[in-house]
Amino acid sequence: MIRALYTAVTGLITGEAKQSTVTNNIANSNTNGYKAENLSIKSFDDVLIQNYDKMVNGKNTKNVIGSLSQGSKVDDVNTDFTQGVLQTTDKSTDFAIEGKGFFTVQSNNGITTKNYYTRTGDFHVDGSGYLVTDSGDKVLGKNSTTNAIEPIFVGDGKIQSDKYGNISVNGKKQYKFDLVDFKDYNSIKKVGDNLYDGANPIQNANVTVRQGSLEKSNVNVTNEMVNMMEIMRNFESNQKVMQAIDTTLGKAVNEVGTVK
Repeated sequence: MIRALYTAVTGLITGEAKQSTVTNNIANSNTNGYKAENLSIKSFDDVLIQNYDKMVNGKNTKNVIGSLSQGSKVDDVNTDFTQGVLQTTDKSTDFAIEGKGFFTVQSNNGITTKNYYTRTGDFHVDGSGYLVTDSGDKVLGKNSTTNAIEPIFVGDGKIQSDKYGNISVNGKKQYKFDLVDFKDYNSIKKVGDNLYDGANPIQNANVTVRQGSLEKSNVNVTNEMVNMMEIMRNFESNQKVMQAIDTTLGKAVNEVGTVK
């Protein structure tokens, strides 16, 4: 009976985690470049139940009753990297990637710098003339003169990009977006602000860059609402199981064996 209570509790815990994931997806359904998350659930290893109540030739022998589930637990959080819809904005500092790949940005916390990767291309030019994200991280590109990967500097010039990611300022080619991809998408993790951290990025030439467009979130709100309803029903079922077990335990403690 206590094991059944534990199993029901694990169902409530995983249900709460799934609800948090679905809620986060819905909250970011209008966030540019956001990728929906899915929670993977797996069961604990089953326990073999057996006793020695079976009598054979006057001796107690092992009697296998069967296996018992010990409930469920969170296995992993998976990101759906399916491309979202591309929406035209006609803003010169908005860019969208059509196909697989990421923009590379450089984050500086005042002590160290680190490269991250993003699908969100709603960039702007900061006060120093660099192309940056909404969080102030500098967008990286290959300098057309030195071939060095560095922050893209546009000053107060007019910025233009072709479909290959080549950037011209006032009509002169100066950079190419540092576009990368990963062989194993399971190796990259979200770190906040729609950024990803990953090891061993590879240059991605098979990609199309759309200037004046943004990639919208790939969250399907209808599916997420259906998932939310399913989670609520499962949560209610586990609650009822716990209430039934609690009632049974109460009777076992207060009534069974009572002298009347």
